[in-house]
Amino acid sequence: MMIPQMSNQAVLPRERLPERTFRLDEQTGIVRDKTEGFEAVRQAIRLILLTERYQYEIYSFQYGTELEGLIGMRDSILFPEIKRRVTEALLVDDRVIGTSDFSFQRIGTRVTVRFIVHTIFGDTQQTFDL
Repeated sequence: MMIPQMSNQAVLPRERLPERTFRLDEQTGIVRDKTEGFEAVRQAIRLILLTERYQYEIYSFQYGTELEGLIGMRDSILFPEIKRRVTEALLVDDRVIGTSDFSFQRIGTRVTVRFIVHTIFGDTQQTFDL
């Protein structure tokens, strides 16, 4: 009996997101002006991190992160899984080259995640709470 060999990495096609897009004011949630280049990719990263995958029909199934199901896991499982899922979600955008330097801080039930995203325009530090 032959057992099929499978790669341990999922292969998702990378999407070309618009270079020039609307600028979202993060403080007010209001769209103001347009942006492109480094600022556009930084905004795309934030929106990917804030959007739960499969939650909204308007987005493709490749867009967003899958973080809701992680709540309640032990840190030894949770931290590597956050790293994997965040990296996988961001690499769908072809302007993102990779991620690095993940750090995790737990205070009570809240976990703060910090990491660097490497893009074709340069590196950007990202932080979010789970």
